[in-house]
Amino acid sequence: MMMMRLCLLFLHLYYYYYYSVSAALNSDGLALLSFMSHWTYVPSSINSTWIPSHSTPCSWEGVQCHPNTHRVISLNLSYLDIPGQLGPEIANCTQLKHLDLTYNYFTGQIPHSFNNLHKLTYLSLSTNLLTGPFPHFLTQFPHLLLLDLSYNQFTGSIPTSIGNMTQLRYLYLKFNNFSGTIPSTIGNCTQLQDLFLNYNHFQGVIPHTLNNNLVRFHVAYNKLTGTIPFGGSSGCQNLLFLDISFNFFSGGIPSAIGNCTSLSLFSAVRCNLVGTIPSSIGLLTKLSLLNLPENHLSGKIPPQIGNCKSLNSLHLYSNRLDGNIPTELEKLSELQDLELFSNQLSGEIPLGIWKIQSLEHLLVYNNSLSGELPVEMTELKNLKNISLFNNMFSGVIPQSLGINSTLLQLDFINNKFTGNLPPNLCFGRKLSVLNMGINQLQGSIPRDIGRCTTLRRVILKQNNFTGPLPDFETNTNLLYMDITNNKINGSIPSSLGNCKNLTDLILPMNKFSGPIPSEIGNLVNLRTLILAHNNLEGPLPFQLSNCTKMDKFDVGFNFLNGSLPSSLQRWTRLNTLILSENRFSGGIPAFLSAFSHISELQLGGNMFGGRIPRSVGALQNLIYGLNLKQFDRKHTSS
Repeated sequence: MMMMRLCLLFLHLYYYYYYSVSAALNSDGLALLSFMSHWTYVPSSINSTWIPSHSTPCSWEGVQCHPNTHRVISLNLSYLDIPGQLGPEIANCTQLKHLDLTYNYFTGQIPHSFNNLHKLTYLSLSTNLLTGPFPHFLTQFPHLLLLDLSYNQFTGSIPTSIGNMTQLRYLYLKFNNFSGTIPSTIGNCTQLQDLFLNYNHFQGVIPHTLNNNLVRFHVAYNKLTGTIPFGGSSGCQNLLFLDISFNFFSGGIPSAIGNCTSLSLFSAVRCNLVGTIPSSIGLLTKLSLLNLPENHLSGKIPPQIGNCKSLNSLHLYSNRLDGNIPTELEKLSELQDLELFSNQLSGEIPLGIWKIQSLEHLLVYNNSLSGELPVEMTELKNLKNISLFNNMFSGVIPQSLGINSTLLQLDFINNKFTGNLPPNLCFGRKLSVLNMGINQLQGSIPRDIGRCTTLRRVILKQNNFTGPLPDFETNTNLLYMDITNNKINGSIPSSLGNCKNLTDLILPMNKFSGPIPSEIGNLVNLRTLILAHNNLEGPLPFQLSNCTKMDKFDVGFNFLNGSLPSSLQRWTRLNTLILSENRFSGGIPAFLSAFSHISELQLGGNMFGGRIPRSVGALQNLIYGLNLKQFDRKHTSS
């Protein structure tokens, strides 16, 4: 009882002290303390500096005061992860000009009391969890220069009264759930420079009333329709950034876009654009990014693009462009990224493009391009990605490729390349993807491939490679290897067991001989193992049972023998099991019933004896023919 009385006495004394000392705090300080009371967590930097005994809050974290009146003119609580609601008391700081609450966890709506903050010039509530409609009263703030409501959950439309904000320069509403149309009255905001409305649900057309002072306009990921208004009567001489991607426009790119001579970025991805690319694009000499992929653009690439000498990235992929790649593109001396894939282009890549020293990425796959690769490409020190697959390129790949550059990805699948694979493709020790399948390459696979510990994907299928498969150093990056249909001989390297993250090992239709290495059992992530149509012999290593993620196992048409290890019943995810045309013996194991997901089972052409286990009939997912024929054939070397 005595202890309880002491505690109560202490609380009374504490509150008496608190309210007596805070009584000296000015009204703005009291407003901030009340504002803080709506938070469910107070950051230490606030807790240690917002001291009620001060006469003013001018020395508090995030607070700035007028030097004479000691009234709060700026409150910056950004990046503090404060949870809670926006207390209405903040509106009592009526001299506030700068309010920044970016990157917190404030919830609920913006209090109506905020309409007292009519002196605000800067208001950022970005990256919170705020809801509700666009506050109409904000449009009555005569001095507001910046309004940022991005990355919240606001709904509703932009009020037509937005036109009252004649001093507004920066409006950011991106990443919300706003809908409706963009009001034409926004054209009254004659000082507006930045307008970011991307990632919302706006519909209708882009107003023709947008002012001539606009510098950056971003409306990607909405539901806008109509035509592109820029370059005509709206004027766009000051426009630097234009992104209208992922909308539903009609028509094409207006030729008047050439009037937007200050443009540095023009992006119109998947906008339903049709027609040709206007030659007036060549007037945009300050353009660094031209991004027009995934539309219905047709015709030829205008040679005038070669006049855009500031271009770093040219993305015209996934359209219906035809004809040759213009030789004028060789004038783009700062070009880093050229992406023209999935069109109907033909002819050769102009030699001058292979001499652009800044070039890093050349993606022209899925076209009808032809010709040989010039030795000049080997001198490009910044080259990282060359994707040429599904074309008609021919000739020998320059043998010094890789020595002067740090290659990341080479994809030459389905062309007509001949000769040897260059021996130093991984010289820069960064190569991740090597896809050379479906060509006419020959010779041995370079040892450099086995030493390239950055490789993730190797496809060399359907060529004429000979000799052994090189040894592989420990490579935890390698995921996929396909060397189908070559003339590789010798044993399967046991060192493949060092590639612990390999998921697909596909080596059929070669001349591999000897046993299946037990080290393959180290590949615990292996899902696909296809070794069919080789000259392999010996039993199945019991260590393979460690590959418990196995989905497809095909060793048909070899000289394998022995019985099936009972430990294979650990393959509970198995979908395909092909053992046909070998010399396996013993009975058909009853544990096959454990493969409840199996859809294809081929056991014929072996020396299995005994009866077919009834449990095999319980495999309900078996949809491919169950081949159990007894057939002992004389094996001949392929």
